[in-house]
Amino acid sequence: MVQANDPSLKTWVEIPANSDFPIQNLPFGIFESPNHSPRVGVAIGEKIVDLLALNRAGLLSEFDIDDSILENRYLNDLISLGKAKTSKLRNRLADLLREDNDELRDNVARAKVMVKQSAATMLLPINIGDYTDFYSSMDHATNVGKMFRDPENALLPNWKHLPVGYHGRASSIVVSGTPIHRPVGQTKPNDDEPPVYGPCRLLDFELEMAFVTGKGTALGSQVSTAEAEEFIFGLALFNDLSARDIQKWEYVPLGPFLAKNFGSAMSPWIVTLEALDPFRVDGYDQDPEVLPYLKYEGKKNYDINLEVAIKPESGEEKVVCNSNFKYMYWNMCQQLAHQTVTGCNINVGDLYASGTISGPEENEFGSMLEISWRGTKPVPMPDGTERKFIQDKDSVILRGYGERDGVRIGFGECITPILPAKI
Repeated sequence: MVQANDPSLKTWVEIPANSDFPIQNLPFGIFESPNHSPRVGVAIGEKIVDLLALNRAGLLSEFDIDDSILENRYLNDLISLGKAKTSKLRNRLADLLREDNDELRDNVARAKVMVKQSAATMLLPINIGDYTDFYSSMDHATNVGKMFRDPENALLPNWKHLPVGYHGRASSIVVSGTPIHRPVGQTKPNDDEPPVYGPCRLLDFELEMAFVTGKGTALGSQVSTAEAEEFIFGLALFNDLSARDIQKWEYVPLGPFLAKNFGSAMSPWIVTLEALDPFRVDGYDQDPEVLPYLKYEGKKNYDINLEVAIKPESGEEKVVCNSNFKYMYWNMCQQLAHQTVTGCNINVGDLYASGTISGPEENEFGSMLEISWRGTKPVPMPDGTERKFIQDKDSVILRGYGERDGVRIGFGECITPILPAKI
């Protein structure tokens, strides 16, 4: 059987230079078009492989997948088949798409199976039941601590002992390209005056990655760090929008609430954990030593280049951040182990965001809060304006990819247009 990750694989599909979607990637998503009901697709180059059409052409018969799993508004049913089956499916797709295989290339069904990405609309790929947002980048947590607390003791006492997180709002997570209105709420601009009501003035992005669970557990059971990867189907880019002024007033004593519930965005393609295997790297040396349930073996961090750009409505974009997913003190396996250590059950399609990913250098900071250092260092834009935070009619664009042995595995873009507040 062909292995999709094989860097020597070539395909008969035309792949543009620096494409995020070579034959070694084959991420899963949900698309629709005037000629296609919502259904499962796989990205390659500038095309989408329509798995429903492929199945109906008899080219996936060995998997015995019912059409209802593929003609579907979400990936959950497909993911529920299990990683053993979805991994074999991905390998079968790589086999059909390799340059010396004519099964699909010369098949009359090819015209129906291969869809232009430009002719399709991507939908939210997962029916998200639950959503957890972590706070796992040490540089980000340190920067926030320096700004708002004691610079000499920036990290809170628990930070290096457990992956801090909170239960966020799943219903307001949207797919890339979906406009988000500036939130409205209470803020307290002046400490010696009462709070005021109005549009958020300090709207921010947070550069994050998010993983999707592909396997559930029963209430009362735990997932260890050793078995966590069995439960992680794949990853997407994630923009956790934040209303910093609302957050400052509301977060004591229970943490994020309205400052985080008005909208977050994810990229439409779920890149499988297997596709990211070549980019594994060592994580941080964790000192003090973590408790036994958080210990792990092997390389659990990933060298994924990340970028954030801000684009005004009618202007040129400006890249404001170049970070990397490897800057995670707490890795995904530790996050999932911590989430379930109490016996919390998880389900297929749950989403777990990394928290803001900042590196040690200023150009690697993953939020405008850090980049502008609370608004004291405005960012010049190509059109002559400045940005301390996100303005109305800006679009925030996240990009990410890993590259090794001449193979680039990417996520596409996660774009969030910002509209004025409804007030």
